[in-house]
Amino acid sequence: MIKIQEQSRPCEIVHMDWVTGLPPGCDRSVNSCLVIVEGFSKTPIFLPCHKDDTAIGTALLICNRVVSWTGIFTKIISERDPKLTSALWINLHQLFGTKSSFSTAYHQQTDCLAERMIQTLEDMVRRFCAYGL
Repeated sequence: MIKIQEQSRPCEIVHMDWVTGLPPGCDRSVNSCLVIVEGFSKTPIFLPCHKDDTAIGTALLICNRVVSWTGIFTKIISERDPKLTSALWINLHQLFGTKSSFSTAYHQQTDCLAERMIQTLEDMVRRFCAYGL
């Protein structure tokens, strides 16, 4: 099990996971959501994406929409998604001096922030869809 260390500043450690199988959005190419939870403040970031996005597409999405706002993370905790275990991500971690910690899928003890936020997001989407909003 990964021991989650205490953080001394915001955006030091982030938790990431994907929600897939969402109904297509207005744009029709969006059917997933990348959920990033900043570990210090527990602030969630929801990024619409497509389940077939590549490692490069995911890296660009995170850099353009998150890192430009928060700065570089020191550690990313996520499941062993091929998008984050690719050679591209290994090289990015070496370049920026960051680390990845991988958890087992749906393992709330390790990646509890992202998993809990996903449950909340799915509940919100279900309620909006139920009311026809």
